[in-house]
Amino acid sequence: MSESQTIYAAYGAKIASVLAALEQEGVLPAGTSYRNVAVEPPRDASHGDLATNAAMVLAKLAKTNPRELAGHITAKLELDPSIKSAEIAGPGFINLRLDRGAWLAELGAIAGAGADYGRSSLGEGQRVNIEYVSANPTGPMHMGHCRGAVVGDALASLLEFAGHQVTREYYINDAGGQVDTLSRSAHLRYREALGEEIGEIPEGLYPGDYLVPAGQALAKKFGDKYRDAPESEWLAIFRAEAVDKMIDMIKADLALLGIHHDIFASEATLHSAGKPDEAEAWLREHDLVYDGILEAPKGKTPEDWEPVELPLFRSTKFGDDQDRPIKKSDGSWTYFGADLAYHFQKAENADALIDIWGADHAGTVKRIKAAVAALTQGAGRPIPFDVKLVQMVHLMRGGEPVKMSKRSGTFVTIADMVDEVGKDVVRFTMLTRKPEAQMEFDFAKVIEASKDNPVFYVQYAHARISSTMRKSMAEGFAPQADKLHLLGDEELELIKLAAQFPRIVEAAAGAREPHRIAFYLYDLAGAFHAHWNLGNDQPANRFIQSDDADMTGARLFLGQQIGQVIRNGLSILGVEAVEEM
Repeated sequence: MSESQTIYAAYGAKIASVLAALEQEGVLPAGTSYRNVAVEPPRDASHGDLATNAAMVLAKLAKTNPRELAGHITAKLELDPSIKSAEIAGPGFINLRLDRGAWLAELGAIAGAGADYGRSSLGEGQRVNIEYVSANPTGPMHMGHCRGAVVGDALASLLEFAGHQVTREYYINDAGGQVDTLSRSAHLRYREALGEEIGEIPEGLYPGDYLVPAGQALAKKFGDKYRDAPESEWLAIFRAEAVDKMIDMIKADLALLGIHHDIFASEATLHSAGKPDEAEAWLREHDLVYDGILEAPKGKTPEDWEPVELPLFRSTKFGDDQDRPIKKSDGSWTYFGADLAYHFQKAENADALIDIWGADHAGTVKRIKAAVAALTQGAGRPIPFDVKLVQMVHLMRGGEPVKMSKRSGTFVTIADMVDEVGKDVVRFTMLTRKPEAQMEFDFAKVIEASKDNPVFYVQYAHARISSTMRKSMAEGFAPQADKLHLLGDEELELIKLAAQFPRIVEAAAGAREPHRIAFYLYDLAGAFHAHWNLGNDQPANRFIQSDDADMTGARLFLGQQIGQVIRNGLSILGVEAVEEM
């Protein structure tokens, strides 16, 4: 349990005090760890306000059964005036019902913490490197990159909010054949900028208009020096220039989504620094790479296949289904060999690694996890490594597939999307499904003003609160924290839901699942709208009561804190909490 000043932490501390007292009495052995003791809402709200598993997880240590230990715990908890009842349920769970004042005080805690409400020390400063996007630097960001970009960025913000030190990293794949193709494509646009009629873009080169500015910049820098020169003279030069231009474009595209990386790591630099060679030497020294014959392909063996001796990583030792080559027969590094070295490099400055990959890379997960396990365990500092797979997004418009983009020639870019529906809509929508689930992004539906559109529904709740605050202030009313005792049971349920935000943050951070924040915000917004709508039929339930300043003040204070929780959650997701709609 973390050390945040919230109701769940407060009652966790009360339970810990009871357990410490039971240690003193000899009911529990001295030095008992409370690490697995949880305080959370009961699955059925009718069972109470809070539930704890303390007796269930500690009974074995106490050498008794859970219900008997629960009896000792509840007897002491019931002495607390803020606890109306402590009941034993089932095999030994304990359900608590709290005095109303405990929940009303939580509104004060929200107000006191403000933008920090829900912030946690859970991460204890652990250094986490999150690599996300890492698209080939051959063109603008498109929809295939968008979902992983948003998931990675929201996860980074979530982990920071939960007390981790986060490094956002982008890996530039600038050492493969695709950047030679980029160089040749840029050279074609360079010749075009010099006045040459290039006609239709040859097959195999990148056709998008996004390379036109790159060609113009090259023409301005080099004049006609390389127009008729042999490829060997300009390929490397144009490759470096074109990659730089593409990275600038990628950064600009990601900035449209509010995404900024701390590090852009180059594969080419990795190779020139000899990192793959270092990794291979270390692995050979520890008998984790050997020279062997790669197994023949499964199924029908191709006629041109020949057994070749290659350096193989012992990935089967770490759960993979076969050992993997780190070099090709020509001596160049395989993708796996380069990735292995890259992760070794990242692990030098991190306590944990997280990669956000497209689902099409699922087959690589096991072997790269094996490599990281080998390198970090062998180095004496095991580094936890997690890979989050993100499914593709199917673009629709009114139920019909969307395919083309004028800018790219073949795909819809992030710039296209943000220009049409806005950053907030794109970001929030990408987090309305678990990343491993398929999703549709319908340009028509994501801007609907309806309950079925989560981003509208959540932002509208905040805008509604803001509008109410402006209107009430104009009429001379103000939030009053000292009148909260006037709030009814419906308001109390809203407070209980708002009070769950800190534990949702910790659960989402622990599971590495930022979409949980989006799901929670939708539920909180729904509860607020439902409460608001009570006033449509029953004027006495409206927030502003012109003849009752005290009740109005209490409800305004409640609304103010619900708005604060929504702002805090949206901030984690990188979405603006709008004041009006």
